[in-house]
Amino acid sequence: MTSTSISMSNEELQQWIERVSLSSFGVPFRHKASFNSRLTTTGGRYFTKSHNIEINPQQLAIHGHEETEKIIKHELCHYHLHLAKRGYMHRDADFKSLLAKVGGSRYCQTLPGAKARKPQPYRYKLVCTACAMEYPRKRRADPARYRCGKCAGKLKLLTLEAGK
Repeated sequence: MTSTSISMSNEELQQWIERVSLSSFGVPFRHKASFNSRLTTTGGRYFTKSHNIEINPQQLAIHGHEETEKIIKHELCHYHLHLAKRGYMHRDADFKSLLAKVGGSRYCQTLPGAKARKPQPYRYKLVCTACAMEYPRKRRADPARYRCGKCAGKLKLLTLEAGK
């Protein structure tokens, strides 16, 4: 898609989200919505403590109203499910079914110039003291919190040398 010069105020975004909430979910949106130009890798964000929603303005400018509305529906799924005390996380069946029902997007379109994340190397490994099964880890882990998946033996943490 081509970049367009679509500009919208936070008040207009608030009204838009309120309309989408009523028309797609049948429930009003009673919290604050705003644009956040610091969002770079995501189309929007829902805050579980304040229940506010932020939208990336670049998504609107580059991909237009249709894609942005899908992002709004995605964030409203988080919002309404969280307030209803149902599964509001991406992995939850409630979230997935509501998102499909209202036609929200699972992922937002990538923005031009967005940097791809560089994969992290494995820096640690958990090794079973009983059967020698190895579990590579990118982050440090407390071996006392885990057991071997093969034999339920105790694990110990080893630091890998650079380049392995």
